Amino acid sequence: MPGGRLTQPERQQIALGLADGLAYAEIARRLDRPTSTITREVMRNGGPTAYRADLAHRATERRAHRRRQAAPRDSATPPQAHGRDPEAVREYEEAFTTLLMASGLPKMMSRVLTCLYITDAGSLTASELAQHLQVSPASISKAVTFLEGQDLVRRERDERRRDRYAVDNELWFQGALAAARSHAQLAEAARQGVAVLGPDTPAAVRLENIARFVDFISESIARAAEQAREVLFTKPETTSDGTAEPDDRAP
Repeated sequence: MPGGRLTQPERQQIALGLADGLAYAEIARRLDRPTSTITREVMRNGGPTAYRADLAHRATERRAHRRRQAAPRDSATPPQAHGRDPEAVREYEEAFTTLLMASGLPKMMSRVLTCLYITDAGSLTASELAQHLQVSPASISKAVTFLEGQDLVRRERDERRRDRYAVDNELWFQGALAAARSHAQLAEAARQGVAVLGPDTPAAVRLENIARFVDFISESIARAAEQAREVLFTKPETTSDGTAEPDDRAP
């Protein structure tokens, strides 16, 4: 599998593939590239309907030029914790951000959430987020307000009474329950339509099928979230000698 940055001919092949309606995975297969590379390339350069190979290539060159200006060759790159490769971490951060954007999350919110996910501490102050992402405090404030409203981050106070924004296992659980509630509301709305349109009409039958399907999904999500928290996030109890007690749930 070839490495390095995409070439201009490869970008032209991406544009042709998008015009033909090919999926990212198929374009990646034809170029012998990871699907994440193609997804990131398209999403950061206008999306599938506005992607242009020439503009994407020039934009990449401009970004590379700005990075060289911001970090001269003779300047020392701050070392990464645990001996991580800084370039690999940066590429992964971009890829994860692109994935969140593809799922519908706005760009700045995606960048903030990715930053929190990949930090070892699991929490950062607004100042630390702004410094890492090189954006204004106002941009961070807007992003974390949105993410808090979606139950994707949690605000807490540290010992210096500074606001910190955190992600943890409980947030994943609460987010899953919020998704289940959203599905349940959709099912209820569909059943209201059944009453309005008449139970024997084709439209009402369709809405009733939607309600049943969404009800099943909602209940499955809530049940799976409870099971996952119990199995994955519950710490085993320890005995007096410090060893973990056997798990009765194990087969």
